[in-house]
Amino acid sequence: MIYQVSAGVYSYLPLAWRALKKIEHIIREEMDAAGGQELMMPVLQPLELWQETGRDRAFGKGLFTLCDRRERNLCLGPTHEEVVTKLVSQYVKSYRDLPLLLYQIQTKFRDEPRPRAGLLRVREFTI
Repeated sequence: MIYQVSAGVYSYLPLAWRALKKIEHIIREEMDAAGGQELMMPVLQPLELWQETGRDRAFGKGLFTLCDRRERNLCLGPTHEEVVTKLVSQYVKSYRDLPLLLYQIQTKFRDEPRPRAGLLRVREFTI
């Protein structure tokens, strides 16, 4: 069902993958019924978004960071609050733009110091 590639990194074999897809389908149905709109945000995020909020320090070494070929600092998103906050600040200009219910089901990354508890504390996960 599930194959451990390394500490905190897993492959989902067909049966587990189908189960995850069914769960995602139920979540999408419920969120859509509540008026939610699904969107996709980048996994690769500018580190400056995280520095602006100070959450780069809060995550510390749990934040996977890298530099692109132009030496810009990036991170693999452990969550998407920084990105969605920036997005909403650009597009919601009036109370008439509200309510706004957005959701996403995406891969996230956290460099857990000691991945443990099975699939609960892993380095790559979907939420």
